[in-house]
Amino acid sequence: MQKLFNNSRAVLNKSLGFFLFAALLLWIKTYAVYNVEFNLGIENTMQKFLLFMNPISSALLFLGFGLFAKGKKSYIWIIIIDFLLSFLLYANIVYYRFFNDFITVPTLTQTKNAGDLGQSIGALVHPYDFLYFIDTLLLIILVSFKFVKPQQVKMKRKTIVAVFTAAVVMFIVNLGLAETDRPQLLTRTFDRNYIVKYLGMYNYTIYDAIQSSKSSAQRALADTNDITEVENYVKANFASPNPEYFGKAKGMNVIYVSLESLQNFVIDYKLNGEEVTPFLNSLAHDGNTFYFNNFYHQTGQGKTSDAEFMMENSIFPLPQGAVFTTKGQNTFQAAPAIYDQLGYTTAVFHGNYKSFWNRDVMYKALGYEKFFDAEYYDMNEQDVVNYGLKDKPFFKESMPLLTSLKQPFYSKFITLTNHFPYPISEEEATIEPHTTGDGSVDRYFQTARYMDEAIEEFFNDLKEAGLYDNTVVVMYGDHYGISENHNAAMEKVMGKEITPFESAQLQETPLFIHVPGVKGGIQSQYGGQVDVRPTVMHLLGIDTKDYIQFGTDLLSSEHSEIVPFRNGNFVTPEVTAVDGKYYDTKTGLLIEANEDIKQSEEVAETKLRLSDKTVYGDLLRFYTPEGFKTVDPTLYDYNKREEK
Repeated sequence: MQKLFNNSRAVLNKSLGFFLFAALLLWIKTYAVYNVEFNLGIENTMQKFLLFMNPISSALLFLGFGLFAKGKKSYIWIIIIDFLLSFLLYANIVYYRFFNDFITVPTLTQTKNAGDLGQSIGALVHPYDFLYFIDTLLLIILVSFKFVKPQQVKMKRKTIVAVFTAAVVMFIVNLGLAETDRPQLLTRTFDRNYIVKYLGMYNYTIYDAIQSSKSSAQRALADTNDITEVENYVKANFASPNPEYFGKAKGMNVIYVSLESLQNFVIDYKLNGEEVTPFLNSLAHDGNTFYFNNFYHQTGQGKTSDAEFMMENSIFPLPQGAVFTTKGQNTFQAAPAIYDQLGYTTAVFHGNYKSFWNRDVMYKALGYEKFFDAEYYDMNEQDVVNYGLKDKPFFKESMPLLTSLKQPFYSKFITLTNHFPYPISEEEATIEPHTTGDGSVDRYFQTARYMDEAIEEFFNDLKEAGLYDNTVVVMYGDHYGISENHNAAMEKVMGKEITPFESAQLQETPLFIHVPGVKGGIQSQYGGQVDVRPTVMHLLGIDTKDYIQFGTDLLSSEHSEIVPFRNGNFVTPEVTAVDGKYYDTKTGLLIEANEDIKQSEEVAETKLRLSDKTVYGDLLRFYTPEGFKTVDPTLYDYNKREEK
């Protein structure tokens, strides 16, 4: 035993030995994280092998830079690099626990949002998380307590070259094997899950940085010719409005309500024999409201802000980061600007501070005249939870502001209470929690009920204010509320196994469009968030054929029922495509690809590609629809002025 101890110490006294030991610990830890924290969808032996193998090249490459130093400095460099890699890994763990996704370079610009996360971050950090830094701590102890005594010699150049050569060779072998299992891995990268699964967490970070640099360069290199392909595609696929509905809401006010985290399975769901959302259920079945029961969110990393972006622009969000935080200086031809130029007063109501999601910048680019943020509300401790003002006081306090607007108005309300981790007091909970054993899932039904009650009160207030009979109310679920990380609990909720197919179906969110005097009813056509803008505008009698939009009117006979997801998957009434596999949408059974499926897949990919081209290249600066005046953001001022 003493001999083994002495031999180990002798190995660690050399920079190469210490380096290899650190690389081994990082490899083991990273592989453990893959299996414990991430749901990467391992399907075959090759993927299992690649998952085991892919941390090696990264560990050798990054820790290898420590070998350029001499003696103890080399050890310190290795420890610092190991800590930075561990911190990157842990940051992705915490991010993945909620978003079921990985951090991208653009999301780092969203860090100012972290200050408002409050209870969300607390719920995402676990007591055992210190173990993810145990290897770094061990290395520090070995050096600090002089268990190892670094030799004051500089590593031979040929040894360093051999280390980096080994790292490169390992990566090339890794990439080659990955390409055999998933061809075009690096060129068809809508899904970050694939990159991490095949190439690893650290290699993914390098790849993401390269992709972000390329996207930043696209704007500088874009010119007027780039918009031509987009314009031709959009106009060739325009869906003419349904004459039965076109202009039926002409001159009416418009109110959008973002239903935070509300998934469609909640509609008509009964918990212990009690309806979770009785008011929304009544709207779904009253025949006077259009309720779309095959409607899907299409958000990416921007979540609520992505949903807003699609609703306002009928353009897809980005595959990395959020448009709101990374493209606030772009040119847009958004709904608020269009309505404003038609004589509407445009306003947003939100019980949080205006800087969250960069809204104070983005709303100006979209053309919103007014933004009523937290400065206009009583943000007392009792009424604030999680991300801001609770829904009931939010709507109550918004009514005087809403009635002060000159009509017709186009407005948007963003709810907050039904947000992870779904905190709610016993006094405010009017339904018992679920009993899955997963706290956030169980409370989700209580906060959804609270939001439902707040919406009902808002509708009653609209009636009392005399606005109800002359206002189109559009309510939409902005994104999923319960991620795939909670599938075990969701299986108890749904009473069935949550397969990849079922998980795709859980991306359904409700869409309600209430138009006074117009008969609605349940609408079963398939659609997504990019389809809402042309639908509502056509109801108001606004012609949209000259605008760049990737959605189509849900009420049109020419509406496209191919619904692309931001990760490249898609759903139609016939097929649901998930990670390269195809399922019958009605039965959930696996089916073989055919020509129709391939055509639908091509449509989905083309829409995403051209949408990304439009946003990354800021192409709308080269195209102005007839009669539209380009927005000047400097004309708007969202600072509250005290009344004299």
